[in-house]
Amino acid sequence: MRTRILKADQEGRNYAIDEAAFLLSNGEVVAFPTETVYGLGCNALDNQAVEKVFNAKGRPSDNPLIVHIAKFEQIKLLVREIPDVAAKLAQMFWPGPLTLVFLSSGVAAKSVTAGLDTIAVRIPAHPIALDIISKSNLPIAAPSANRSGRPSPTEASHVLFDLDGRIPLIIDAGKTDLGLESTVLDLTSKIPVILRPGGVTIEKLKEVLGEVALDESVLTAVDFDQAVASPGMKHTHYAPRAEMIVVCGETAAIVRKIIHMAQGFLCDGNRVGILATKETASEYPESVYVLAPGSRFTPQIYAANLYAFLREFDVLGVDIILAEALSTQNEGLAIMNRILKAAGFRVVDAD
Repeated sequence: MRTRILKADQEGRNYAIDEAAFLLSNGEVVAFPTETVYGLGCNALDNQAVEKVFNAKGRPSDNPLIVHIAKFEQIKLLVREIPDVAAKLAQMFWPGPLTLVFLSSGVAAKSVTAGLDTIAVRIPAHPIALDIISKSNLPIAAPSANRSGRPSPTEASHVLFDLDGRIPLIIDAGKTDLGLESTVLDLTSKIPVILRPGGVTIEKLKEVLGEVALDESVLTAVDFDQAVASPGMKHTHYAPRAEMIVVCGETAAIVRKIIHMAQGFLCDGNRVGILATKETASEYPESVYVLAPGSRFTPQIYAANLYAFLREFDVLGVDIILAEALSTQNEGLAIMNRILKAAGFRVVDAD
């Protein structure tokens, strides 16, 4: 299969949207940008189309997909009931990086929900994504457009690297804005539960809902045999090729510990990468590869660059990555969730 790339710039936008909608309406898959990461979309009602997504990604069949819609009214087809709080959340955060989990109506393809009785839905904020969904007039199931387990793509080039020859079309609209996937909030329990943190923080959700719970899988590993209602909860995700270790503690102690660990790995003949911050990057020796996605005080910038920097470590050919832990306040919770998942929850205490 030849993978085409169409630029969704001012000149090519309409043609790119028409081509994407045509393929989606005819049972094919298309990679397109959202405000979070690039997604690999298909008709959420078509079992064969959904299987093409799983096959292209090499995605485990028990990992559910998020369904993207263009208007709130489209949700009625997909869910069994709409809690009052859903309309309130939609008014506040849609279009945007918030996915809501409902009881499923059963109309979506079985593999979209991984056989569960729940379904995850959101309205993306990216204008190209919205136009493609609207033009196709379909609910679009769309996980991230990468090989399963790899860092999610924030640029069309990342999609091409992972899926070249596996999918027919990539819509290129440049770098995504947020860089981390949406927050997934389960509305099927008495107290809404965050299954995956993302662009809408727990602090913002509490302002609207009052009480919000955090699933234990956000910062700790879960049982591999456990069924999960959201992507990003169980399987290896966001991982570079190198082994990754997260070092936790007070910042100065983290730096000292990483320098000590790096020296040991270097003595064993390893190429060492360090995932640092702007504040600490200059403290590490020249014998290691230091990448700093952003500052500890600007987590939005750090988040936007994280996946691209994890992919850069692959290009550098490092054998081991030592990552500084960050605060879990606000956007830091989503960042730490992704870093811990990428490291397979391999954590070292700096103290």
